[in-house]
Amino acid sequence: MGNLVAIVGRPNVGKSTLFNRLTESRKAIVQETSGVTRDRHYGKSLWNGVEFSVVDTGGFVQGSEDIFEDEIRKQVLIAIEEANLVIFVVDVESGITDLDEAVADVLRRTKKPIMTVSNKVDNHNREQDSFEFYNFGLGEVYSISAISGAGTGDLLDALVAQLPEVVEEETIEGLPRIAIVGKPNVGKSSLTNALIGKDRNIVTDISGTTRDSIDTRFNAYGFDMVLVDTAGIRKKAKVHEDIEFYSVMRSIKTIENSDVCLFMLDAQDGIQSQDMNIFSVIEKNRKGLVVLVNKWDLVENKETNTMKEFEEQILERLAPFTDVPILFISALTKQRIHKALEVAMKVYENRMQKIPTSKLNEVMLDVIEFTATC
Repeated sequence: MGNLVAIVGRPNVGKSTLFNRLTESRKAIVQETSGVTRDRHYGKSLWNGVEFSVVDTGGFVQGSEDIFEDEIRKQVLIAIEEANLVIFVVDVESGITDLDEAVADVLRRTKKPIMTVSNKVDNHNREQDSFEFYNFGLGEVYSISAISGAGTGDLLDALVAQLPEVVEEETIEGLPRIAIVGKPNVGKSSLTNALIGKDRNIVTDISGTTRDSIDTRFNAYGFDMVLVDTAGIRKKAKVHEDIEFYSVMRSIKTIENSDVCLFMLDAQDGIQSQDMNIFSVIEKNRKGLVVLVNKWDLVENKETNTMKEFEEQILERLAPFTDVPILFISALTKQRIHKALEVAMKVYENRMQKIPTSKLNEVMLDVIEFTATC
């Protein structure tokens, strides 16, 4: 699996701007108001031939008006646990605040690489002001201006030098890897158990009881694949309101290391913002996708067109990706679960298919000729 870099820090220090700079995107909402980041940011970065994933934790703090130290602390703890390296962003304009101190206190206790980044350094005087951040005791301080890009090259040089070497995991005989992903308590472990016929994972009604991603060789009913059950939340009490952040962080590596994702939704909840955040990770990694609407047996008062309406709602949210297969299943009653694997394998085969140049030319020739005559 690849490396994951998390950007942490109190609100309004420029985390989203730095994320945009590292991933060369402008998708984050950047505004001079504390707590405006609404999107959950995940992207890829490439520097000196080294690729890594970046997560901007901005926007995961609950409440844009009142910034709670506990919220920031939980967010940082999750980032430390899941990331290979943590970027701690501070603001040279305001210097060290109590909230910065609280973040630094958490970071000092980890053995993971930490990079302190002094942002908004756009002149010589501010570079001198950055020396204050050495008081954190977190090692080197990197002075940058995320908005102009000044200093980010040196930062990236140092960052990739500290990332652990990526060791490619050996796949089981080159079998397709089918990841079961979705928000906590949607039924991921229940589906795995239903497929393999035993309680390989502990399944309870408590959201997030799966401890780690688990690989299971599935060789039955004509299928031969590796099922990967995405981890949920390790300790519910520990993460509290940050369940969504944790589930996205936990899903990233599994999705990146899969071929096809069985993306599970809860039929009783519909498709929510948290689901869309996980879908965004699947889409950005260009993975095969099968949408599974689980707990369909619990939907009451189903009418003839209920399934069609539900499907239309999903496709509307996933647009423009409207050609994805959608199945309505029940992990509890095992309704259509083998059909899900059948469709996943079809998606895998389509994904692996290579189209010869001659065939592509043949198909495109008419289009090219038509365009030329217009």
